[in-house]
Amino acid sequence: MEVIKPPKLNKGDLIGIISPASSPDDLTRIEKGVNYLERLGYQVEVGKNVGQNCGYLAGKDEQRLEDLHYMFSKPEIKAILCVRGGYGSPRLLNLIDYNLIKKNPKIFVGYSDITALQMAFLKKAGLVTFAGPMLAVDFWNEISPFTEQMFWDVISSKKKFGKVTNPENERFYILKNGETEAQVIGGNMALICSIMGTNYMPSFKDTILMLEEIGEAPYRVDRMFNQLKLAGALDQIKGIILGRFVDCYESDEYKKTLTLNEVIDDYMGKLEIPVVYNFKHGHVKDNITVAFGLNYKINTQKGTIEMTESAVS
Repeated sequence: MEVIKPPKLNKGDLIGIISPASSPDDLTRIEKGVNYLERLGYQVEVGKNVGQNCGYLAGKDEQRLEDLHYMFSKPEIKAILCVRGGYGSPRLLNLIDYNLIKKNPKIFVGYSDITALQMAFLKKAGLVTFAGPMLAVDFWNEISPFTEQMFWDVISSKKKFGKVTNPENERFYILKNGETEAQVIGGNMALICSIMGTNYMPSFKDTILMLEEIGEAPYRVDRMFNQLKLAGALDQIKGIILGRFVDCYESDEYKKTLTLNEVIDDYMGKLEIPVVYNFKHGHVKDNITVAFGLNYKINTQKGTIEMTESAVS
């Protein structure tokens, strides 16, 4: 898959803020996040529809789409940060002007529900995007030094990033041994499953699949792994990186259940490709930034994951 790397971010550049999924309950988080970016020396432009509400959506589809198109079309905007995830990004996929994105490659950042946009941008425009910190989630209060350092390093340097390490160098868990190098796709597991079989999901063939999840009981995680299996995705990929699965347990103590790890072992144990677990990415404070569409290398013998190139041009 041919990809386009966005130009790197420089101090003083203009960052655009959009809310393509849900709004935060506390809108002051947006203001605090903007203040943080300005303190670092960046200029900020908040989309005119940010802060809107339409039920669980951050405004009507047309409003959220308008902000997204505006930020990609304005030459001065060098990076686009999403306010938060939630719900609603997949509703925009058939409305987006992907030629606009292809002609104006920019740093685009978010995770969780934003996964749908990131996979569609990769499939339709070849754009490398970043599963990284969001304005009203990670940048409004007590920012993790780990998250902060890695994120700004990845999007502001043309140097090869090299080895990706967990916070405090906590080791990765090796579920299946092997060595591979391939482009990384993935993101939030529920979102990947929701766009599988559509024209907005990149091919799984010869990729490394990275997955994270939050708040799904083990039987639901089981259902999603089974969907990936039945769709043939697990037969096509070259490796798996499992991020954090936060609060993925059965809350009803009287309900019969498998544990999350039993579900994961059941599916991963049958594979003949490298599988790495305990990769600190997802709905966690200390969050590894992942560049979708970029080449990564897994070496389970060394216990390493490496970004083999720069993420920006």
